[in-house]
Amino acid sequence: MKKTFVTVMPNHIGAFLKASRCFAEYGVNITRVSYNKAVDSHMLFIDAEGTAAQLDKAAEGLRGIGYLQCDDDGRSVILMEFKLRDIPGSVTAVLELISEFSFNISYISSQENGSDYQEFKMGIVIDDSEKIKKFLDAAKNICDVRVIDYNHADKIYDNSLFYMHFVNELSSLMRISDDSREALLVNVNLAMQQLDDSGVSPYRTFDSISRFCELLSKARGADFAPRISKHKITDKTDIILIEPPCGSNTAIIKSGDEYLFADSGYAYCADEMRALFRELIPGFDGMKKRIFVTHADVDHCGLLPMFDEVLASCGTAECLKLEYENGNGYREQNTLHKPYIRMCKILTSYEPVNPEKIKIADSEKTGDGVLERTGFLNFGDLNFEIYCGGGGHLPGESVLIDYANRVVFSGDIFVNLKDMTEQQAQYNRYAPILMTSVDTDPVLCARERQALFARLGVGTWQIFGGHGGKKTYTVKTISEQS
Repeated sequence: MKKTFVTVMPNHIGAFLKASRCFAEYGVNITRVSYNKAVDSHMLFIDAEGTAAQLDKAAEGLRGIGYLQCDDDGRSVILMEFKLRDIPGSVTAVLELISEFSFNISYISSQENGSDYQEFKMGIVIDDSEKIKKFLDAAKNICDVRVIDYNHADKIYDNSLFYMHFVNELSSLMRISDDSREALLVNVNLAMQQLDDSGVSPYRTFDSISRFCELLSKARGADFAPRISKHKITDKTDIILIEPPCGSNTAIIKSGDEYLFADSGYAYCADEMRALFRELIPGFDGMKKRIFVTHADVDHCGLLPMFDEVLASCGTAECLKLEYENGNGYREQNTLHKPYIRMCKILTSYEPVNPEKIKIADSEKTGDGVLERTGFLNFGDLNFEIYCGGGGHLPGESVLIDYANRVVFSGDIFVNLKDMTEQQAQYNRYAPILMTSVDTDPVLCARERQALFARLGVGTWQIFGGHGGKKTYTVKTISEQS
């Protein structure tokens, strides 16, 4: 078994040696260590391998020497950013509040930026972690304020509260459990270690993750407002397109009294989407729920456990099965991407679907073609051909094409960037940070997109992409295909 220990060591000579002896005593092997004094002067992350009994004894040993704790045992410096109006005396109220809480200032940085506001960065020395929350609540009554103590480690201020504060902030925004919070902490550390090893400043990455979560948190409950449109396909078939503010589109194909869904969006808004489904579909709770999923990305598969039958390509089914068995999905198989994907899953409350619900909709891809036909899917009076890509966006990716009715479901091989709401556009700026890359192979994905459009014959097509509005695409002659 493997386990990550989040330890808090005293800052003195031989501290790590003491921890190492504790592991060695019980025959536990240390497989990874992450410690950066400039980022956090006490916190040490240790990956260890052993039997369950050995790991439990090691944990007891660490606890006995006071290393398994997450409480601050001394003064810390937390870096904050205050957004203040660029007028004389605007900082005075903030300084008075700092004085009221008896905090010392260790660092100040500010300069005008040509706008009506200045962003004051201050390092504030604290010795009581409970006081900082009260201070932040009070400061928000004066101006916008946020903690940014995850800047590059070679700065002159101490970032000792980074891990705990950053994780606490995200946990609060996304309402995640204590167990998930610990897993989030571990993966934040892995990401920090990777960035540090590559010499890349973590500021942009972690700032984007914070903003990503802010967007998600503002698009739930009463503020969940997807763009919904209805499209006539045949006399008996309609498509309802649901475009949430964050995450993938969900399409509902209605043919007569039957329904087939395509892609499902994030799990974090499951309650909101279920309420919407009930509003759009009479008898939703009692009907058999079927869905086709174009590929196994987190933002397309979040609601799959809600469905009775999940139709997927061979490759997508394999990825979903790996995730259900606690293995690494396709994106997680890249070690550089793994901590970000794990963070995304935790923050969006992702749970893999039971493989017993999955029905493979095509045959296995046999050639190395860019976009290869692998099967057929018939629903109502729609007759789709299934095409499997080469993995440009993600291995297992598939496309549905109905040539008779000129309908396409393209997944993320094509997304309609030119027709997005403001919220969707914001989301798509930050989401790639947590997805690490939009496409597994951007060059191949571009070729797949070209191959898709080259397959569309003369006529006017309705293309339902993974994100953005429906695209109407007209081909007048064969030479116009692109």
